[in-house]
Amino acid sequence: MRTVVGVLRGGTSSEYDLSLETGSAILSALPEEKYETRDILVDKSGMWHLRGTPATPARALSQVDVVLNALHGSVGEDGTVQRMLQRSGVPYAGSRALSSGLALNKIRAREVLQTADIPMPRAVSFSLDNRMNTQDMADAVFASFGPPYVVKPPMEGSSRGIEIALTIIELPDYIGDALDEYGAVLIEEYMLGDHATVGLIEDFRDEPVYALPPAYISLPEDAYFHDPYHKSAASSYSVPSHFSHGQKKIIADMARRAHDALKLAHYSDADFVVTRHGPYLLEMNTSPHLHKRAAFPHMLEAVGSSVREFLEHAISLARG
Repeated sequence: MRTVVGVLRGGTSSEYDLSLETGSAILSALPEEKYETRDILVDKSGMWHLRGTPATPARALSQVDVVLNALHGSVGEDGTVQRMLQRSGVPYAGSRALSSGLALNKIRAREVLQTADIPMPRAVSFSLDNRMNTQDMADAVFASFGPPYVVKPPMEGSSRGIEIALTIIELPDYIGDALDEYGAVLIEEYMLGDHATVGLIEDFRDEPVYALPPAYISLPEDAYFHDPYHKSAASSYSVPSHFSHGQKKIIADMARRAHDALKLAHYSDADFVVTRHGPYLLEMNTSPHLHKRAAFPHMLEAVGSSVREFLEHAISLARG
């Protein structure tokens, strides 16, 4: 008897299109002789659909044996869907609700990761609760470190909402825009270096947390950060990368420590900037992108694996 796999994709976040692509990659990779798939689409309004017609989450989940969550960004990674899946009793691959929400929240995750002594760029955060105007906020950041500044919303993924302030003059407006839209903001120092990402898989190839070979991210000209949405000037990945053996070892070790510190489960990926002083962790992601422009499939191929093998392993982890 084939295992019925529900593939959650779409969602209400700004990463809707990328989620559709990851979900499509999952649906096409699972072998039909072993799995019967259910394409569970969550539209931009939050309505669930099964076989093209609206369905309640309870009805959709009652028809599957296990769930692969391809929802990216808020709702899909902030613990909302995870809590729903846990209440339903349907096994699912990926981190649990609390850990997912913690990892997506850049401000809270940073507090945990710094406690674990994981090197990260210096940063300052503000919320609407701070009784300061945006110029005073900018001055406080400048007192901590100089420009350029990376202005990040606290609960978005895939570089959504990120702005680069090249000077202190630009910073107050970017802070104000982020506070108006998100209610909080993280301002990070921009660190010059090579960008890298590494995937982690639990209980894979006889290792408790297996680190895939890190991918070097080649940014488009004049880009300051990796943005998977810019298809016309997309980043490219090199695996194997040019990083030294020592750098690769440090990246893998830091990623594992971050995975453990945030209590993530089954799999994750970590983004780094590798400077002349060493690697610095930028963030952890609980829902790796699997579409054709993503790094994760390239890292799998570099060790003789595939998206198919990864998904079958994830299903095995979910079902215990």
